[in-house]
Amino acid sequence: MWLARAWNASRVPSSFGALELGTADFGRGVPSGAHHHTHGVGVDALHGPSGKPDVRVQLVAEHADVTLPSGKRIEALTFNGRVPGPELRVREGDLVEVALDNRDVREGVSIHWHGVDLPNAEDGVSGVTQDTVRPGGSYVYRFRASIAGTYWYHSHQHSSEEVERGLYGAFVVEPRAAPRVVDVIALAHTLNGRALLGSSDGEQHRHVPAGVAVRLRLVNSDSTITSFALAGTSFRVVAIDGREKRGGGPLTGVTVPVPAGGRYDLAFRMPPTPVRLALHDEAVGMVLDPGGGAPVPTARFGPSFDPGTYGVAAAPVPAHFDRRFRVDLGRRIGFFGGGLKLARQWTINGKTYPHMPMYMVRAGETVEFDFSNRSGIAHPMHLHGHHMLVFARDGRRVRSWWVDTLEVNPGERYSVAVFAKNPGVWMFHCHNLPHAAHGLVTHVGYDGVTTPFRMGSATGNDPE
Repeated sequence: MWLARAWNASRVPSSFGALELGTADFGRGVPSGAHHHTHGVGVDALHGPSGKPDVRVQLVAEHADVTLPSGKRIEALTFNGRVPGPELRVREGDLVEVALDNRDVREGVSIHWHGVDLPNAEDGVSGVTQDTVRPGGSYVYRFRASIAGTYWYHSHQHSSEEVERGLYGAFVVEPRAAPRVVDVIALAHTLNGRALLGSSDGEQHRHVPAGVAVRLRLVNSDSTITSFALAGTSFRVVAIDGREKRGGGPLTGVTVPVPAGGRYDLAFRMPPTPVRLALHDEAVGMVLDPGGGAPVPTARFGPSFDPGTYGVAAAPVPAHFDRRFRVDLGRRIGFFGGGLKLARQWTINGKTYPHMPMYMVRAGETVEFDFSNRSGIAHPMHLHGHHMLVFARDGRRVRSWWVDTLEVNPGERYSVAVFAKNPGVWMFHCHNLPHAAHGLVTHVGYDGVTTPFRMGSATGNDPE
């Protein structure tokens, strides 16, 4: 009977490894007979460098009541008693050491450094690169902050719940020779149904002298796209997902949609009158004011910014790909996790969780991923440990740009290049975290790399 077979196929073992359930996909273009695995290294050996750190940070995960500027009091999960967690700033090239302590988060906690291409053991994914940190436990992350840019950090244990409840924060790697700018982070989130920008649930005001250069870092830690508008000045988009976007001209009246997990850096020179940053359909925002009493402009949401037509290409499209993979996002009727409710489940290449295809690569290869979305809902697809060079949309070449989180809207197709230079077992999932929690997650594995860590109800490790 189909129902019985479908239910049985949806069951998940109480303990399993990241690459054990789905079928290994070796991609198109791999010669016949090349699909063998070589003996290699475990994820737990792929740590960051030793030596004296340039920056030491302690983050304590704990329950705390947070009072917002409006007076609203929310029971939250916090890093160091705050939502968001501390804003972490380091310099390009710094060796960073972060000690995570779990004071009382019963389900456990970890820290994923979103967008930072670091060694696999430092990636912070419970059950894939480490065991979750239990109450009273600790874990130390060490990595080199090698590329200046805007990033963020968040728990990757029960992430669909723990991130929403407050276990997240901004992480900025400043250039070694930092330009003289006013550097502002605008971190959007929804905490217990209440919109925040930074730690405020209202409109913030900040004095910025006229004539100074401003870098405004937009970070979206929510699970759906957030649209920003900037009124009172023209601006340029100078970076996306921690990578520079060069050559773009000034923009006015353009909406900047930032995918879930994504980051956009805007640059402008402060005018003699106020500038307003607004979020679509939200009361939160930010006003930068040089003083003088001029009225604050009203933000209007115009046409959406298109990175594929802006500036110059970030990098040339590779002339050759060693492997090509399909990532067809869809839905079909089925069960999830051995549950009894029949519903529409997420699919990748027609397979539902836990049988998603596992994409296998070798170090040094150049790989193409071709995304398509037939699910009817947008998916911000996030690849850990790597950036993707977007070079085609709907079959047509675009001005390439780098991302670690790519918004794939219904009906859209994208082609991206990935350079396999960071061995490990890497999570590859939708960053609409409730989607990931309901099965829209797989992994990219390097040939010869294994993980000793386990997921499942018997392990206590549940990254989504």
